[in-house]
Amino acid sequence: MDAHSLPEDLVKARRAFTATYEALAAPCPGQDRAALRRRLLRLSVRIWWHPYWTTSRTGPAARVRLRELARTSTGPEGPGER
Repeated sequence: MDAHSLPEDLVKARRAFTATYEALAAPCPGQDRAALRRRLLRLSVRIWWHPYWTTSRTGPAARVRLRELARTSTGPEGPGER
């Protein structure tokens, strides 16, 4: 599976998920942890129920590829962006 077969909005959502997860895992007493948890939940729902998963023949390999692409691609979205 090549990177071009994954929708850009899905990749952006996964990048934001990864950034939010890392922000939540980092010790930072000034952050609103509840807001980060809510954002993580919204992003996970957006990724899981994205129309891409129902319109094409995808399997577990596509989800792994999405994770890898989100980690290696440039321009990750920060936890505060929506």
